[in-house]
Amino acid sequence: FFLFYLVSRVSFKHIPSLVFVDAATGKVVCRNGLLVVRDDPKGLEFPWGPKPFAEVVAGPLLRNNRQTTDSSSLEGHYVGVYFSAHWCPPCRSLTRVLVESYRTVKESGQKFEIVFVSADRSEESFMQYFSEMPWLAVPYSDEARRSRLNRLYGIQGIPTLILLDAEGHMITRQGRVEVLNDPECRLFPWHPRPVLELSESNAVQLHEGPCLVLFVDAEEEGELEPAKELIQPIAEKLMAKYKAKEEEMPLLFFVAGEDDMSDSLRDYTNLPEAAPLLTILDMSARAKYVRDVEEITPAEVEQFVGDFLAEKLKPEPI
Repeated sequence: FFLFYLVSRVSFKHIPSLVFVDAATGKVVCRNGLLVVRDDPKGLEFPWGPKPFAEVVAGPLLRNNRQTTDSSSLEGHYVGVYFSAHWCPPCRSLTRVLVESYRTVKESGQKFEIVFVSADRSEESFMQYFSEMPWLAVPYSDEARRSRLNRLYGIQGIPTLILLDAEGHMITRQGRVEVLNDPECRLFPWHPRPVLELSESNAVQLHEGPCLVLFVDAEEEGELEPAKELIQPIAEKLMAKYKAKEEEMPLLFFVAGEDDMSDSLRDYTNLPEAAPLLTILDMSARAKYVRDVEEITPAEVEQFVGDFLAEKLKPEPI
């Protein structure tokens, strides 16, 4: 049996939103319930659980010279699933960078392909935009397949770049951030890192779900390393736990120094100027949790994370 619900434990970027959850396990089955209801009003595909990428993408894929190739050609490749549209300025900016990244990875000898899933408003706009891309696309006329891919990955905004491994398993949802942060593609295929240094390019991830942010008194390059080393074992342990359960990480981990980005975040969330300052920020719920202590220890961080996940902490409004 499945339970349909809208509660604070699930993060939303937009309303109305409809999420399908397995009532027996509590696992999210599908985040794009509104698309499911639209595409399958008679419930013929119920219980709408996730399907393998190869099954959902199956069919002809288009090249920008109008020739086609079968989706089976993706087998054995890393795949980027690129949700984008010509009418979206951030999409066009990312596409220019992504073209160079794509060529860099291909020239390095890696088996890599990108599949463009259009959100354009007309086939003419799609073809104009796709003409700039050296990779593959789901035909614009195949609206059902484009919709199924949106449902599969719970797409709530564009541009979004999903990275898959050669078996079709998700590596990261944060391809956009990774491409912008790694123009030389040295870290390809961009496996998630346990702890990130807060920057303008990755700050968008603060809106993906709850984030632990450790603010420290650091201005120079390299001064954030001790803070990263302090929380990294805890982040790695949590990543391993949820990977084994085949579930998304419930918490992202950041360290932040003394810079304009950190100052803006403190101002926006009305945080004190103290450093070190241990916080969990949940932007979608407009809630924050603050642990202001003189010394941050691994035990202190682990207790803070455990209490948050067990819902023992009292939120303050952002």
